[in-house]
This record gives sequence, C-alpha cells and structure tokens, in this order.
Amino acid sequence: MVPNPIIKFNLFGTDLSIYLYGVLIAVGIIGCLAVLYIYTSKKGMPTKLQDYIFFIGVLAIAIGFLFAKLFQTFYNWIENPDMGFNFAGAGITVMGGLIGGAGSFLLVYFLVGKFYFKGKEENLHVKQFNSLLGVAPCCITLAHAFGRLGCLMAGCCHGELLSRTEYVFGGIWMQGSNSVWGYYVPTQLYEAIFLFLLFAVLTILYFKNVNINLPIYLIGYAVWRFIIEFFRTDSRGVVGALSPSQWQSFAFIGFAVLILVFYLWKKIPLVGKLDCEKETEEIRAKKEKS
Repeated sequence: MVPNPIIKFNLFGTDLSIYLYGVLIAVGIIGCLAVLYIYTSKKGMPTKLQDYIFFIGVLAIAIGFLFAKLFQTFYNWIENPDMGFNFAGAGITVMGGLIGGAGSFLLVYFLVGKFYFKGKEENLHVKQFNSLLGVAPCCITLAHAFGRLGCLMAGCCHGELLSRTEYVFGGIWMQGSNSVWGYYVPTQLYEAIFLFLLFAVLTILYFKNVNINLPIYLIGYAVWRFIIEFFRTDSRGVVGALSPSQWQSFAFIGFAVLILVFYLWKKIPLVGKLDCEKETEEIRAKKEKS
C-alpha cells in the first residue's frame, strides 16, 4: 500500500498532490479507451462510429464516477442514517458506477445517434450495436482491474485484519477503514488478478467471434463479486443479510439471462461473424479493390 502522495506540487498558489490510487485509475481509463480503439479497428468498425463511441465513452466514464459516489453515499446512509446523506465524504462503489455509466452511455448512444448518422450511414450505430456489445466487456474489465490495484494502494475494499503492525512502505500492509495499521486479507489484489484473467478470456472470445461476451462478463463478475464480498470487512453498506453489491450481482445475472434469451429469440448467432461485421468486411474489400 502507498497511501501517501507520490508527487506534490504547487499550481497557482494551490498545493496539489498526486496519489498512486489516482494514477492507476487513470491508467485503467486510458487502457480502456486504447482497447476500444485497437479492437474495433481490427474488426474494421467504421471510423466515424469509432469516434462517436469514443466521445460518448468519455462522457459515460465521468457520469459513472458520479453514480459510483452517489451509490456509495446511499449505502452509507442506509447503514448509518445518523450520519446523514454525506455525498462529499463518501467513497465510490464500482457496481454503482457500472450501472450509471452503462445506462448513460446507452441513452446518449441511441438518442444522439438517431440524428448523428444520416444518409448512407443512417442507423449505423444500431447496425453495429452487437459489435459494440462484444468489445465493451473487454474495455470495462481492464479498467476495473487497474482500479482494483488502485484500491490496494489506497487501502480500501480490504478483507479481514490478520495482524497489527506499523506501516511498511511498498508492501501490502494497509490502513483499513477502521484506521488500524496491519496486514489485511488483500481482496483487492485477488479481484485484480481475477479481472486481468477475465479480460484475457474475453479478448480471446472476442477475436474468436463469440457474440455473448456481455452475458459471460455479467455472470462471471457477478458470481465472483458475490463470493468475494463475504471476505471483505470494509464498510460498504448492508441491505438485509447481504451487501448491496451482492444484491446487484443477482440483477447482473438476471440481465445476462435476458440477453441470452433475446439472442435465441432473434436467432442471433452465439458464435460466428455477425451480419454487421460481414457488411463491414465487404465495404472494406470494395474500397481496397478500387
């Protein structure tokens, strides 16, 4: 854990600090956008649609952080009503950010796209939507993995306190939410490893033309998150016998099942190139011949 600033500087008379937590979050976001560009380029997605997705993605990331903080504020308020609805003092929760970010992305994607794509490109965003669903889980998982490493550096999202000790720089000793220095079960590290592995699996499936990356991601992460929550001891809210994230895990699995049912109903191939990808390849081939 590295809780102290790694860089301090003064800007226009204001003392500012940069923490490793923030650096890793930034690396995750950059990696997310890089994967989006590289993967869709290899699939031949039209440049105009790539740019459109990129800018909406940046907006959705910002909104996602807002929702992540809003959800955590709500959890804290449920757990300790006497503390009030303290938005400024709350941390962030990943699953709240996913819900808010994904929801805002879809809303803007379809509403603005209706006016943005005209003429020969009309409804391009709708035709290519299944291609987007394939790459999105790869982007999200990579960003999340780096974010969890950031949590390790900050000392949040930890497991049980195993032994008390003084702070050791560079180790995985951390100060938990109870402000006690010691060695905690590093649930953040375990989750980061899981997410990097999940990212690798989703990447392989994406380039193998498996079209159910989103359900796989939703079910895979939901099961993992449900289990790892039992090993976390940081304050994150409780609703009944389970944490909010565990209840949301059920919702993720339910949503994944609905997607699979929809694919089967519409006879969308679970494996193989989609019609939109075939059309993109045909257009690219015609351009190369001309």
